Parts: sequence; structure tokens; C-alpha cells
Amino acid sequence: MFELSNAQIGGWIGSFVWPLFRVAALLMTMPIIGTQLVPTRVRLYLALAICVVLVPSLPPMPQVDALSPRALLLIGWEILIGAMLGFVLQLLFHAFVVAGQIISMQMGLGFASMVDPTNGVSVPVLGQFFTMLVTLLFLAMNGHLVVFEVIAESFVTLPVGEGLSGNHLWEVAGKLGWVLGAGLLLALPAITALLVVNLAFGAMTRAAPQLNIFSIGFPLTLVLGLVILWIGTADLLAQYQVLASETLQLLRELIRSR
Repeated sequence: MFELSNAQIGGWIGSFVWPLFRVAALLMTMPIIGTQLVPTRVRLYLALAICVVLVPSLPPMPQVDALSPRALLLIGWEILIGAMLGFVLQLLFHAFVVAGQIISMQMGLGFASMVDPTNGVSVPVLGQFFTMLVTLLFLAMNGHLVVFEVIAESFVTLPVGEGLSGNHLWEVAGKLGWVLGAGLLLALPAITALLVVNLAFGAMTRAAPQLNIFSIGFPLTLVLGLVILWIGTADLLAQYQVLASETLQLLRELIRSR
């Protein structure tokens, strides 16, 4: 009779379960797939399918008793690694959302808001427009495939059971501040142009105090803001390529053990 020991069963299960927690945590937190638009069951099935493909090519997994405290710590660490990767990807998308919100406030479209179906909160229309635009760029340039490649590479550069040093985490965390700077740089051309328009309206009001600047300035600022936004989108692809390259490079730095 063919018999299996507890150690053999635990080794087979562990070789599949440990990678599953890391992959599932990434899929639950990353943009597009990790949003409310994709059901949780679909994300879980996708994580299982990815693990089925990855497990045969992964290095040996640590032999840990499934009911031991070390196993719980290992599960928590794998979830943390996957969630950190998904969080870094979220920063790329939120840089464009921040840019859209800044431009909306500057051109007078801050009152025009809609419910974001991915997060379930109310956001300015321009912020949602930038979100949809960066989503299409991310998928069109195979960003999701690069993310899957990074998560597969992470099991080699950062094996299961091996932790990250505190200094390495601080180095990576110090590079995350670029998201606010990136959002400001994306919105800087539109902000500068709209500032010139507002200064011109201020000069007109000073020259002709009887002019009703609110009835004239608001619609004109709105129209000029849309024109400036339309002109500025021509350079959006180049800016996205730079930010996406920095984000993916940051992902690779995060999964390298030191």
C-alpha cells in the first residue's frame, strides 16, 4: 500500500501554500486586479492559477509545521511582502490621481465629482479621467505581465522564510516620497498656465473695477483649463513611461534581500 508520512504531505502542501500567500496578497492590493471591480473569488482563482504555474520552477520551500508559531509568522511575512509590492504599484496610479485633483481645483472643476467604482469614494472627474487613462496605458504596455514577472523573480531573490533587513526597508521607504513630487510635476504645466490666466483676470479687474470678473472669469478659466489639459495630454505618455520605469525598478529593489 502506498503511504505518505505527515512530513511528505506537509512538504507538498507547504511548497504550494507559502507562495500562494505572497501572490494572493499582491493580487488583493495591486491596482486594477485588486479593486472592487474584480470579485474576490476571481482574484483567488487567479492566484491559484499563478501558483500552479510557478511552483514547479521555484526553489525548495522551508519545512515548517503548519500549526507551529513559526508557520504563522511565515504566513504574515509573505502577506506583508505581497502587500508591499501592491502598495508600491498603487503609488504609481495615485500620482496621476493627485495630478488630476490639483488641476481640477485650479481650473474650477473641483465641484464636479463622481463615485470612483474601484474605491467606492467620491473623486473629482479629472482624477477619475487620469485613473482610467493610466489604467489603459498600464495594460497596453503589458505592465501587469511585468508585475507577474517580478513576483516570480521575488521567490529567487527573496526566498520564502528569508526576511528583509531594516536598513533595506528604510532605503526603499525613502524612495517612496517621489509620488507627491510626481503628481506635482504632472500638474505643474497646467497650474502655471492657469496661474497666468488668473493673473490676467486680476489685472483686468484692477483696470476695470466695474467688470464682473466672476461671471466672465469662471467660464473662461474652465474653458482654458480644458484646452490646456488637452494640450498637456500629448506629453502624458512620456511622463508615464518615466514613472512606470521608476516604479518597476523600485519593485525589483524591494524584493532583493540584503
